Amino acid sequence: MSWAILFVAIVFEVAGTLTLKFTEGMTRLWPTVLMFAFYLISLFGLSTAVARIPVGTAYAVWSAVGTLMVLILGVLWFKEQVTVLRCVSAVLIVIGVAGLYLTSAEEIVNHSSDKSHDEQPR
Repeated sequence: MSWAILFVAIVFEVAGTLTLKFTEGMTRLWPTVLMFAFYLISLFGLSTAVARIPVGTAYAVWSAVGTLMVLILGVLWFKEQVTVLRCVSAVLIVIGVAGLYLTSAEEIVNHSSDKSHDEQPR
């Protein structure tokens, strides 16, 4: 469930970031209010998700997946440039987040087995 909450938080973070484009330097009231609302919901979701996901992993996934989604949507909606360097950088983000996810999964398994060992009567 925490991963689903994290995904929803990412969607709202992306919505907030894309809404920045319409605030015109935060001079337009309603796009600015909407942007803050999206970011607030996103941060609430992130804070809820870190109750069960290691904070470093949750934040890395939140920021990296959000970055990738904004990159892709920027290209599709705002016709931003696609370059080799941007593509390579996106691949490196995915590799880094995958590494953090895999190491945190290992930590969770090891931590769980340590707890169950400690709880056994002696």
